[in-house]
Amino acid sequence: MTDFNRAQLYLITPPKLDMTRFPDILGRTLDAGRIGCVQLRLKDTPEDDIRRAIDTLRPITQDRGVAFLLNDDPAMAAETGCDGVHVGQEDMIYRDAREIVGPDAIVGVTCHDSRHLAMEAAEQGASYVAFGAFYPTGTKDAKAHSDPEILNWWSEDMVVPAVAIGGITVDNCTPLIAAGADFLAVIAGIWDYEEGPEKAVSVFNTIISQTPRA
Repeated sequence: MTDFNRAQLYLITPPKLDMTRFPDILGRTLDAGRIGCVQLRLKDTPEDDIRRAIDTLRPITQDRGVAFLLNDDPAMAAETGCDGVHVGQEDMIYRDAREIVGPDAIVGVTCHDSRHLAMEAAEQGASYVAFGAFYPTGTKDAKAHSDPEILNWWSEDMVVPAVAIGGITVDNCTPLIAAGADFLAVIAGIWDYEEGPEKAVSVFNTIISQTPRA
């Protein structure tokens, strides 16, 4: 999922999924433009429902050459054929997650606004570090608020990709791209876009292509 020349979209699924409609929506959204990754993030959802969602959405994503990650649960990610897992600071330490999913899987780590946590994760071998929240978000209660400067700092010296997350939309993403974000993790900015998620992907990619990176 790594491309150091251009930022990419990192789609996170909506908090609640209508599985009668969402698979088709996801497929059309993935076909609308360049996307590096999809993360399935379902909080407070029965395990069987998460597994069914994985079985349906993973092939739609992977068949298009896009990485499919699971939030929080390395064991389920490994068991169900996901490309990797994203872990928060409260979920599991990086080393344990890596041991479960194996050496070739993607393991991303939430680092909030902490340079120390990010450097520690990178040194241990994380596939990417995630900074945020950069903007107000209604998806979750942000534990930290980040400034684009942290992306500038990271991109100057580090080769591990940085994911920017938190309230990102087509209207506010430019400073994050310019600061050096490798990926823009987007939820509502895609799925709740007024003209639909396909149009959002197209607009995001146009902005990405027109914005020089640090």
